[in-house]
Amino acid sequence: MLRSIVRPLKTITGCKAASTTSSIQPGTKYGGKTTVTLIPELWKRKTEVCTLIPGDGVGPEICESVTTIFKEMAVPVEFETIDLTKHTLKDEGAFNMAITSLKRNGVGLKGVINRSADFRHHNVEFRGNLDTYANVVRCMSFDGIKTHHTGIDLIAIRENTEGEYSCLEHESVPGVVECFKVITREKSLRIAKFAFDYALEHKRRKVTCIHKANIMKLSDGLFKQCCKEVSELYPTIDYDEQIVDNTCQQLVINPQQFDVMVMPNLYGNLVSNLAAGLVGGAGVVPSKSYGSEIAVFEPGARHTWMEMKGMYVANPVAMVLSSAFMLKHLTLHDAGDKLIQAVKLVLNKESCKTRDLGGNATTREMTRAIMEELNHLYA
Repeated sequence: MLRSIVRPLKTITGCKAASTTSSIQPGTKYGGKTTVTLIPELWKRKTEVCTLIPGDGVGPEICESVTTIFKEMAVPVEFETIDLTKHTLKDEGAFNMAITSLKRNGVGLKGVINRSADFRHHNVEFRGNLDTYANVVRCMSFDGIKTHHTGIDLIAIRENTEGEYSCLEHESVPGVVECFKVITREKSLRIAKFAFDYALEHKRRKVTCIHKANIMKLSDGLFKQCCKEVSELYPTIDYDEQIVDNTCQQLVINPQQFDVMVMPNLYGNLVSNLAAGLVGGAGVVPSKSYGSEIAVFEPGARHTWMEMKGMYVANPVAMVLSSAFMLKHLTLHDAGDKLIQAVKLVLNKESCKTRDLGGNATTREMTRAIMEELNHLYA
C-alpha cells in the first residue's frame, strides 16, 4: 500500500536550535510590526528541520516571504538553507549537499534552478535522485482574480521520473537525433495507485487518465492499461480516459469537468502549465512532489523569472501556498489552513495585488498583507 500522504511527526536529532521557535506561553503574541497569535497546536511541538533551496531568479525573494511569515507565526520549523543555483552547480558538491540534506530531513521547500552551462537539467536530476515520482499541482480559482472561467479546482498528477524526461537521447548519425520515451509497468502502476489514493483521501470524485495511446500504442497504451487496472480496485471513484490534445481543448472550453488527472511526465508539464494560466498564472499555483520517504514543495509552474530578479515585484503566493501545504504535511494542519485562508483573503482584495495580477504591490507588500490577515484570523 502507498504510505499516507501526511508524514508522521518525527524527532530530528543532531541539529541546531530552531530559529523560528518561541518560548511564548499560550495567549501571548509574537513580536514584530505584524503580530500573530501563537497557534495552540504549536505549543510544546518539537522543531521540524526542512531543507530550503531558494534556487535562481526570484526564488530567494519569494522564499524570503515564507521565512518571514513562518517567523511571525512562530511555527516550529527550522530551514537548512542550501545555496543551489545554476552558478553554484559548477561545483558537484553543492548538488550532492542538497540531495543529502533532503534525504536527511525528508521535507523540502524548493525554488526553480536554471539549466547550467553544460545543459544538465538539475530539476530533473533532483527528481531522479530522490525518486519523487508523483508531482501534484493544484489549480483552483480565486474569487479575487478575474479570469475567463470560475469554479476551477483540479489536481494534475504527473509521473515525475520517466517518459520523455528520461533524458535518453543521442545523435545516431549527423543530423539525426533519437529521443527515447521510457514507460514502465512498475512506475505506471505506482503513479496510478498514487492518484486513486490521493482522490480517495481528499474526497475527490473522479480520476481521468490523460494519454496519447491512439498514436503511441505501446508506451501510452501501457500507461493507460495500468490506470485502467488500478481503477478497478476503487469502485467508489469514477474513472475515464482522454487523449491529451482533446484534454487541452477541453481545459480551455470546460475546465470544471476535471477533478483529478493522472498522466505521464511530458503531458503533466503541459497540462499543469495550461491549467495554471486558467486560474491566474504561474504566481498563484502551488505544487508538491512525493517519494516514498521525501516530500518537496515548490511552485507549480516552474519559471525562474530571471528578468525580475532583485526587483521584489514577483508574486509570492505560489511559494507561500506551497509552504502552507508543507505545514499540513508536517501535521501542522491549523497553521497550514490558516495560511491558505489568509492568502485567499488577500487575493480577494483589490488593494494588494502584484503586477502579474494587474496591481502594483511589491513582493514584501504582499507578504505584509498576508501577515495582517493572519493576525485578524488569530485575533
